[in-house]
Amino acid sequence: MSRSLRHGAFAATALVFSIAALSACSAGNDAQTLQVRPDNAATAVDSIKIQNLNIITQPDPETEGPAVIAATLFNDGPKREVVEKVTLPGTNAVVELKPAKGKGPVVVPAGGRLIIGGKNNASAVIENGRQAGADGSVQTVAFTLSETGDIELGAAIVPATSFFEKFGPSTVPSAKPTPTPTPSASETGSVASGEPSDGQSGTPSGTETDAAGTADDEAATH
Repeated sequence: MSRSLRHGAFAATALVFSIAALSACSAGNDAQTLQVRPDNAATAVDSIKIQNLNIITQPDPETEGPAVIAATLFNDGPKREVVEKVTLPGTNAVVELKPAKGKGPVVVPAGGRLIIGGKNNASAVIENGRQAGADGSVQTVAFTLSETGDIELGAAIVPATSFFEKFGPSTVPSAKPTPTPTPSASETGSVASGEPSDGQSGTPSGTETDAAGTADDEAATH
């Protein structure tokens, strides 16, 4: 196990105990007001801290579409760190990482923070959101940083509802339109053919033409 992953494991374990204790205390002191959310993953490795990590899927569990990764990264070090990639180990999911504005790397500035997810922030989009896993489960997310290396921690998979709605996918598939029924062949056949519907031909029959020709010949003979 790498140094980064080992430190991350210890930090995550300590965080679980501290959050559990905080949750127990807050239960009698209006936990909703204190906004204690023990399901939001967090860890610290060297000068990098990752907090509020979640994978946010479509609001309807039956809907296919993209999902997003939401997290806040803090950099307490003297150098900026570039988030080179974000992956979901053990899956085939592809995560597309983009900066908040324009092109270029996704950077955690020295002494600053990087917010991933939400309006006007950097984004990490999973095109096929269901590859991340089912709502309510936990999926490992790996951040690869230019100086610190790999940091892995588990993220809760939640739908884009309630608190998570404003951080969810910007693309929500719309319902497919109902196809307009087309007229049947029996309704359109006579009009489309351009022929009279009473069965009469558009030209005189051959018998009528022959009879007229015979009458003219007789008149010429007399």
